[in-house]
Amino acid sequence: MGELEDMGGDVFAADCRARIGFEVLANRWDSVIVYILGEQGPMRPRGMLTRIGGIGPKVLNDALRRLEYNGLVERRRYAEAPPRVDYALTDAGTALLDPIRALGAWAAVHGETVLAAQNSYRRPQNQVARSK
Repeated sequence: MGELEDMGGDVFAADCRARIGFEVLANRWDSVIVYILGEQGPMRPRGMLTRIGGIGPKVLNDALRRLEYNGLVERRRYAEAPPRVDYALTDAGTALLDPIRALGAWAAVHGETVLAAQNSYRRPQNQVARSK
């Protein structure tokens, strides 16, 4: 079994540790934030909003809280006036960069296939709905 034995519990069953990784990467914005912090280093929320684009302040805040809860980012407050807060990756967050980059490489190769499949799946359903 080799590597699979290291996942804890039955492979991909409810007690499998690998499921933690899938849950972390499943959220739309969490992996984007981890990637941005890995590429840019510590950032303030306003900088992340600008760099990421397409994400609102509340969604960013929720994602940062979730990442902090999961031990992937740390919130750092500075005793300054006005108060300043930034976020940085923890060791666990930094360790996610390689899997995120691998998933990005997969998407670069197979993304068009996925999008084409999604379009062909939707098209027949939409045509059936219009013909009724």
